Order: sequence, then C-alpha cells, then structure tokens
Amino acid sequence: MRRARWIPLATLLLALLAHGTEAGRLDVFEITLDNGLKVLLLEEHKAPVVTFHIWYRVGSRNEQIGRTGLAHLVEHMMFKGTEKVGGQEFSRRVRRNGGRDNAFTSQDYTGYFVTIAADRIQLPLELEPDRMVNLLLDPAEVKRERSVVMEERRLRTEDDPSSALWEEVNAAAFKAYPYGHPVIGWMEDLRQLSRTDVQNFYKTYYVPNNAVVVVVGDFDRAQLLPRIQEAFDSISQAPEPPPVRSDEPPQKGERRVMLRRPDARLPSLVAGYHAPNMKDPDSYALDMLEVILAGGKSARLYRHLVYEKQLALGAGAYYARVSAAPDLFTLYATPLPGKSVEELEQALFDEIERIKTELVSARELQKAKNQIEASFIFGQDSIFSLARQLASYEIVAGWRYWEAYLPGIRAVTREDVQRVAQKYLTREKRTVGVLIPGDQESTESSQQSAVSSH
Repeated sequence: MRRARWIPLATLLLALLAHGTEAGRLDVFEITLDNGLKVLLLEEHKAPVVTFHIWYRVGSRNEQIGRTGLAHLVEHMMFKGTEKVGGQEFSRRVRRNGGRDNAFTSQDYTGYFVTIAADRIQLPLELEPDRMVNLLLDPAEVKRERSVVMEERRLRTEDDPSSALWEEVNAAAFKAYPYGHPVIGWMEDLRQLSRTDVQNFYKTYYVPNNAVVVVVGDFDRAQLLPRIQEAFDSISQAPEPPPVRSDEPPQKGERRVMLRRPDARLPSLVAGYHAPNMKDPDSYALDMLEVILAGGKSARLYRHLVYEKQLALGAGAYYARVSAAPDLFTLYATPLPGKSVEELEQALFDEIERIKTELVSARELQKAKNQIEASFIFGQDSIFSLARQLASYEIVAGWRYWEAYLPGIRAVTREDVQRVAQKYLTREKRTVGVLIPGDQESTESSQQSAVSSH
C-alpha cells in the first residue's frame, strides 16, 4: 500500500536539474466530444510508442448494498467478447501487434489501457468503442467469471490475514459511505450476482459521457483527434449515471476491530483516521506527513520503532489522497516476535503525539519535499505512469489538480504538518484493527488500557 518515495540524492538532483522549474507543467490538450466523452491528449515523442487509456467513472463506491463486486466483475467481462471480437481475442490482437493491455478497478474508477507501437494506434481505436456498447455477456461466461472473482477473493483476502484485517478496518471506519465495501466485493454478494445485474450495471455506467480517454505518446494531435472522434462519435450520449448520494457522518469516537485468525503467524496493527481528499488544501500537508512518518527506512516510524526501540518488524503509513471522497490516513505495523501488539500500539501513537507537540525539523521537511518532488517527476518518465496519473486525477477531481500538486507541496510549512496532525490524527477519528494469531490471548480491555493516554 505504501508509495515508494526513497530516491538517491545524486539521481534526485539530476532529475530536478533536467526538469527545471517546468516540472508539473504539461501541454495537455483537452476536449469533450458531442456525446460527452472527455479526451485528454499529451504528445511525448521520446519513443515511438503510445499508451491509450479509457477510464470509466465507476468503481465499488457506485455499487448497491447486496451487489458489491459488480464493478470488478464487469471489468472481467469486458475481455469476454463482442460479436466482432470473440472471447479472449481482444488481448490476443494486442499481443500479436507487440502491445500489452490490462485493466484495474478501484473504489472510484475502472480503467483499461493498451500500450503499443505508435503506428498501431488504430487497434485500440477499433476495439475500445466496440466493447463500450457491444458486450455479449454470455450467461455461461458470467457464471464462469464470477467463480474466477470468488477465487480471487479467497486468495487475496480470505486466505491472507493481513488483507482481511485491512478490509475489516475499512468496513468499520465507514458507516454510510460505500468506501466501506471491498472493491472485490463481499463473498455472499458475489455468489448472487446474475447476468441481469452485470448487464444493468454495464448499460448504466459504460457510456461515453461517463468515460475519459487519455492518450500519451508519439503522435500528432492534429491527426489523432479526428480519428478518435470518428471512432467514438457514433455512440450516443446516455442518461447520466446516478450519483453517489450518501455522505459519511463525522466519527465521534474510536472504533476497534479484533480479528482472530488461526492461520496468522504474527499479530499486526492498522489504524485508519478519517482525512480529506485532494480537493482540500490540507491534503498537501497530509501527504507531507505521510512521507515524514514513512518515506523510507530513515523516516520516523521505521527509524524509531524498528531500529531504535526494536519493537516492530515493519511500520508505515498510507494516505489515500487521490480519491473522489474523503478517505483514510492509515498507520500500520507488525510487532517483532516476542513483543506485544499493545506495546507497539502505544509506541506508534506516541510518535503521532510527538508530531502534534513538536515541530518537525526544517531538514525533515525539506527531505520530504525532495522525496515527493522526485517521485512525482520520475512518474513523468514513463508514458504509462503519466497517463495513469492524468486519468486518475481527472476522474476524481479534474486533471488540473495534478498541475497544482507541486506548488501545493512546496508551500507546506512545518506548522502546517503539525496542524493537520492535530486536526485529523485524533482518537475520535480513528478506527483501530488488531490481528490476533489463533494461539495468542488478547482481550478488548487490555487493548483499551494500552491506549488510555491518547
């Protein structure tokens, strides 16, 4: 879950010198077609390659209770064929032309991409409009793919104690907003999903006015844009998909989840705090706080909990900034064998209290800024990464928030970091999850006493 931030100093300096003051500024061309399809084009001529992305504004947050997992199941079905392109033929055609393709589903979006030689751009222009409207959705294929997703859930979540703990913490942290649903869906819901469910979801959300096309690479915009228009213009605009109407009420007290798993070798700890998304100016300081706490092995959590106190095998933080709605700022740690999870929890929260009461050093702040800026700049070196950044920002808030990122980071002060820690990392805003191996004893009362000072 944690983003890689550590960059060697020499490499960092070379990158910053190469990009200069224009880092974070790109010549993105933006247009919305008559049918509502948003198109973002960015020419990048470093290699004769293009990456073609089409993302839909639909993820697990758009699912209804009882039908979780639909967004991910539809993603699987998008590779199962149309009348023109048989099942599995989509990816075969891409591979035969020397390209690669894949897809991903999140809480907020479902994205598809083809990365291919620039002179083969016509291939995604033929394939993507076809599967936007012409999926066959054979009942046998729906049933088969539903079983695949159920097995994926078993392997990734139900058979993985750590993933199961994260899932339980999210479910407890969100009472109303659908971020509490796992992206892959609850097993009980997956068993009941039908072809009709899949078809209705597909017809509702896979429409041009709910999609974004992002193309980055070696092309001439004046030549490519008419080809995109020709490929998609025949698809009519559809009714706007229903918005997510629920809002998460403010959390007014700590929530705790105790998950006992006989198959867990070690206990672990996860603590999620409700925090704003990138539309809030505080998001820049929260991103900085994440890196100060967990931006590599010299950052505070690893240095203090692993090296100095020798309480943990590992410790980190993750801030879900790029999200359509406010999400979580999460801390996590695994105790060293022989150390108690209660002792580690106390030490973890002590680190948060120290941030609240003592300003971080000027050196720590600058180091975090350098790490963030280097990571952001290196993300522009890959056309795929750049397209994914633009698409994710566009889906959740608008791609120009991407342009505002570096200026926002550069403006963060030591006082800002302390202020957001005081404002958001409070006991009443957090949900704590503890994974207990089956052979260990622990009680809720001992957990409560372990954090009574916060």
